[in-house]
Amino acid sequence: MRKRLYEFIFFKIMGWKLIGTISPEVKKCVLMVMPHTCNFDFFIGLFCRGIINLEMNFVGKKELFAFPFGYYFRSIGGAPLDRSGGKNNVDATVDVFNSREVFRMAIAPEGTRKKVDQLRTGFYYIAHKAGVPIIPVAFDYGKKEVRIGTPFTTTGNYEEDIKIILAHFKGVQGRYPEKQLSF
Repeated sequence: MRKRLYEFIFFKIMGWKLIGTISPEVKKCVLMVMPHTCNFDFFIGLFCRGIINLEMNFVGKKELFAFPFGYYFRSIGGAPLDRSGGKNNVDATVDVFNSREVFRMAIAPEGTRKKVDQLRTGFYYIAHKAGVPIIPVAFDYGKKEVRIGTPFTTTGNYEEDIKIILAHFKGVQGRYPEKQLSF
């Protein structure tokens, strides 16, 4: 019932399309979501998650998961990051991947909604260290489409791999194109 409501709102009322899907056999992956130029991207993601009807996740600092918001964040797929013991974000996130049977982590590699000149590389190294594929997901406001790409297995050569991954985002227009990464 909830899936039909998401479909009605997303497809009929908002007029968006969803192209591609995530195979249920892909239990762990990094969903590289771009461009991220506004807060509304979060809601686009929630609609897509509800339509695809697979568990999808995100991480946040553990303080976000305290009362009263912790229950809500966990209910929509959130996982708290424990960076104690001097762990960096990449290693703490890899620990989350290793501790779960299913973890499809959505992340915006720009790291902000503001204009950036380059991507943050954490998403790549999380996928590489956790041994999970990267699935590119484009939020194209110009065409009102969310396009889900095919899983990409990292080689360890960021410079070469990112060229292949970014090809999925060619011609994509964020909500605020002036804020999106130029490549």
